[in-house]
Amino acid sequence: MAYILSVGTSLPKHHVDQKKAADFARSQFKRSFKDIDRLLRAFQNGEIESRQFVQPIEWYQTHHSFKEKNNLYLEKALAHAKEAIIHCLHEKAFLKKPISFDEIDALFFISSTGLSTPSLDAKLMNVLPFSPYTKRVPIWGLGCGGGAAGLSRAYEYIRAFPEAKVLVVACELCSLTFQPQDQSKSNLIGTSLFGDGTAAILLTGEKGVSEYTHLKTVPKVIGTQSVTMKESEDVMGWEFTSDGFRVIFSRDIPSIISGWLKEQVDQFLEQQGYSAEDLSVFLAHPGGKKVIDAYIESLSLQEDQLFSSKEVLKQHGNMSSATVLYVIKHYLEHQSAEAGDMGLCGALGPGFSSELLLMKWEEVLS
Repeated sequence: MAYILSVGTSLPKHHVDQKKAADFARSQFKRSFKDIDRLLRAFQNGEIESRQFVQPIEWYQTHHSFKEKNNLYLEKALAHAKEAIIHCLHEKAFLKKPISFDEIDALFFISSTGLSTPSLDAKLMNVLPFSPYTKRVPIWGLGCGGGAAGLSRAYEYIRAFPEAKVLVVACELCSLTFQPQDQSKSNLIGTSLFGDGTAAILLTGEKGVSEYTHLKTVPKVIGTQSVTMKESEDVMGWEFTSDGFRVIFSRDIPSIISGWLKEQVDQFLEQQGYSAEDLSVFLAHPGGKKVIDAYIESLSLQEDQLFSSKEVLKQHGNMSSATVLYVIKHYLEHQSAEAGDMGLCGALGPGFSSELLLMKWEEVLS
């Protein structure tokens, strides 16, 4: 089984509150929508208070070539991924002692907001002192579902290699995909939701847990499920243009969640020998307020079970794949689970797909 020991994050320095973001959207979209005031209510009603971007907000007002934006992605993503990894392996709130880079057996790198070959995990090998024998697993294109999928693949790796230490890094610079010339409603709504963020999370096998962790109880991943809905490729994703990534964002996402997710959750829990009534923790990727409301309605959750998801959304917006790792960090820092408590971690992404992980909190024996 795989244990989550530490999480580190890295945020860009350009902090933008939601009122300023709404003013930006008004200036960008007012000529295309006569009902702009009605559409801008999404900024007030989405329960997002602030977000962080890698460039000053004024930079996004003008057109930039895909080459310029992708070069910025390479520079900024590498810097933020490096910082998140350092924080993860040295986080005193979670770890009794730092973990050295050359102890990491595998590095999973998750992103969907820029392109790089060699992949960014290869570049990280040259700026941090990892062993040259560290296995690299870049995963691209899973969007908002990528963070949870990365955790699932790391869990499977540790099942095969029980003594391994595995890093999952999710880095998304969503703002660099913004195209001011794209006057679609999807782009307007995306402008109300998405932010930039990077997170790194450390998973290990059972060996060494008590040696490293400060936590009294640690979450242990005990099972995963991946599901892809047939004929749903147009629900969310990117359309690639000469100017870069153009967002595809269906207004039907909340209703799809309400009508489809519960069946997937119930099936997964039944296969693992549990039911929804056994869950006390729910660590969900918060796609937006309507998505959170759909979780609550379809899975009969209590508001407080989504406290960490709502707080991360409020402070940072939707950071695509990195968001669920921020949710896990927030939960470990601000809430506590008793030994034996059960939790579900989940995210939805392009495909249209669902990634679920079942966790059980285990007491750390010294």
